[in-house]
Amino acid sequence: MTIDNFNFNGKKAIVRVDFNVPLDENGHITDDTRIRGALPTLKKILADGGALIIMSHMGKPKGKVNPKMSLSQIKEAVADALGAPVEFAPDCAKAAEMAAALKPGQVLLLENLRFYPEEEGKPVGIDKEDPAYDAAKKEMKERQKEFAKTLASYADVYVNDAFGTAHRRHASTAVIADYFDADHKMLGYLMEKEVKAVDNILKDIKRPFTAIMGGSKVSTKIGIIENLMDKVDNLILCGGMTYTFAKAMGGNVGLSICEADKLDLALDIMKKAKEKGVNLVLGTDCVAADAFSNDANTKVCSVMDIPADMEGLDAGPLTRKLFTDAIDGSKTILWNGPAGVFEFDNFTAGSRAIADAIVKATEEGAFSLVGGGDSVACVNKFGLADKVSYVSTGGGALLEAIEGKVLPGVAAVQG
Repeated sequence: MTIDNFNFNGKKAIVRVDFNVPLDENGHITDDTRIRGALPTLKKILADGGALIIMSHMGKPKGKVNPKMSLSQIKEAVADALGAPVEFAPDCAKAAEMAAALKPGQVLLLENLRFYPEEEGKPVGIDKEDPAYDAAKKEMKERQKEFAKTLASYADVYVNDAFGTAHRRHASTAVIADYFDADHKMLGYLMEKEVKAVDNILKDIKRPFTAIMGGSKVSTKIGIIENLMDKVDNLILCGGMTYTFAKAMGGNVGLSICEADKLDLALDIMKKAKEKGVNLVLGTDCVAADAFSNDANTKVCSVMDIPADMEGLDAGPLTRKLFTDAIDGSKTILWNGPAGVFEFDNFTAGSRAIADAIVKATEEGAFSLVGGGDSVACVNKFGLADKVSYVSTGGGALLEAIEGKVLPGVAAVQG
């Protein structure tokens, strides 16, 4: 069942959203992107004449009630965004009466799901090495089912629109789907768009396909790099990873971030790229700095010869040209991870060059997907989010999907 085909008239829909929005010290939202992202799904249900029950997590309260992570803080913001009053249930597992009283067009927001350990389904207060852990885990799985069943009992229909948590088998993202038949569970509009964007990258590839992987560590991206190696024509590895590769090739990387225990892995990636005919693009020069600061003294130098008292913080001019040349003419582009410490204005040039090249390729007909927190922050900082094909809301979920893993939150709905 798709959300477009379903008529919510007279139905109660429970919708899992990702309203894990950043708050300032006064509990005010500093970025409402995630709330805006869910609006098409929520408004469709109300416009059809349905009643709406919204559930989400916020932060990591680890199964305990924490007022600083209460969704009551965002109730008015949600009401303003929806243009409708919102009731608040202060206990997500004891909201049956409030849910039953909902009339068509009315909205109920449940308290933070993660105030209950059952949501994540992990035993609390017991170490994995403890002999009693397996029994505790089994008991928690049963409790998780009961928790999911309680949430399901509030509604006639289940909609999952939280791509950011789709890689977790939590009560509200996957287990709850077991309590609805195939005609009464579906993905929301945001989830549909996310799944389609990943399919465009992995299944409907227009060539040349260029993937840009940034970030500080090779180890956290190895699964993605290996899965992409069979799919891409060009693989750009940038950011902090640059210096692990430089050191693996015998370079002096100064104080640059470097995984000294992953040098063999770096060499193995280079070998595999060569064997598979993938154009692996690595940085050749960098902007090195004498401190991790926007105002540090800098010099452009080879990544193989960084002074002992300096660290590489951005891609150098020769590297920026290598990157843009590889992106130029591409028809499918994936960008995950910046080329430098873009948070500092003086070290944005590498990431900016990548972003501009992606925008140019997109204008020429490429499909471009930007995902992962830092890359998204990058395109937002540069004001280019609307000039790429798709900006993903899901960090971990997107990465696991690109790794080729099945996402529990999608599988539970689509089968």
